[in-house]
Order: sequence, then structure tokens, then C-alpha cells
Amino acid sequence: MSEARTGTPPPVMVFVGPPGSGKSTVGRVVARRLGVGFTDTDALIEARAGMSIADMFAQDGEEAFRAVEREVVAAALRQTDGVLALGGGAVLSAATRTALRGHRVVYLAVGLADGLRRTGMSTARPLLAGVNPRATFRAMLEARVPLYREVGTVEVDTARRSANQVASAVLAALADPALGELALEVPSTAPEPRPGDALDGPTPRDEVPLPDPVLREAAPDPGPRSSGPG
Repeated sequence: MSEARTGTPPPVMVFVGPPGSGKSTVGRVVARRLGVGFTDTDALIEARAGMSIADMFAQDGEEAFRAVEREVVAAALRQTDGVLALGGGAVLSAATRTALRGHRVVYLAVGLADGLRRTGMSTARPLLAGVNPRATFRAMLEARVPLYREVGTVEVDTARRSANQVASAVLAALADPALGELALEVPSTAPEPRPGDALDGPTPRDEVPLPDPVLREAAPDPGPRSSGPG
């Protein structure tokens, strides 16, 4: 595991994935089960800027937002322990992908239909606010999925799973001894699920409980992945 330069332990794990994949919802569930804190870099960015991400896009443009995002993510990786969730586009930065090396990175996968349904094609998500959110989301997946897989230590499919089911799949995947020093020691007991963990519907950013109750095994790997160490 990467050691933070400040002496703060590194994050227990870092979530990446497209909008609607449930990074914040699942991240909070996992953090609660592990008894650690949870941090969302989108929330840190908004606190620093004093405005919403949508307003940042409208006022300053995407390039300016991405510059702030790179700085916030870099600081969070150095200074934050517990569970960390990154914004969907954070992996577009080569510097961020490099900084993620040596961390436990969980890629939460979501398909086009589920992603659009969970986000509600909301204007609260600037990149989906155009005239054709479906085409935009499809293009986003095509561009970003290879990057998520490049940085991911593990990949967990979120289709037809509740947030609690996804959290269980994440912890099981990270407990695999084959991960070597990145393998996670998972507590044998976990807090009881809370009602909000299993509801469905669009809410701000990635705070979207995932569908319940059908459990589907993680989708098979469709092909070779990039060799990023996670």
C-alpha cells in the first residue's frame, strides 16, 4: 500500500466509476461495515469552491473544474484515511491515475440503461445536461471504462444489486489473498443494513441506492484489462 507523505494512513480503498454506479452510497455502506470514515471528493471540491459542481462547470468550464479536481484528489489520497470516493471523471487525469498506483481501487461498473435511470439524466450532472443524455452517457462509458479498468484493483458489477449486496461483493473481492499486499482483512461481522441502503431512484451525484433484491454475479471480463496496479 502507498504510504501518505503526511504520515496519515492511506485510504482503506478508493471507489471509481461512472455517474450512477453508486460510489458514494456503496462507499458509505462499506465504511460503516469497516468502522472507518467516508470521504467524497466531489463534496470536498464543492466545499472548497463554495458552489455546486454544476455551477463550476457553468461559470468556469470543465477545464478549470478538472484542475481543481486534480488538486483535491491528490490531497485526499495523501491526507484521507478510511473510504474515499472519486468523481466519475477523476480518472481522466493521467496524474490522478498515477497517484492511484498502490492503492486498493474499486471500480463499480454500471451499464448504460442503469446509469441513466439512476442519475435520472439530471442537469445536476453537468456532462449529462445536453440534448441527448443517452448518447453522452454512452460516449462517456466508451472513453472512461478503459481508464477505470486501468486503475482498478477489482471490478464489481452493480447491475440488479442493492447497495448492501454490492458492498458485500466489494469486500469479498478485496479479501482475495491473490491480491497480495492489497488484500483486505475484512471483519467477520457487519452492521445491519439500513433501509436507505436498498432503495432505488436518482439523488444528487452518486448517492443512489441500487436496485434490490436480485443478486447477479459479477459480469465476466469481456477482454484483457490494462495492467494498472490499482
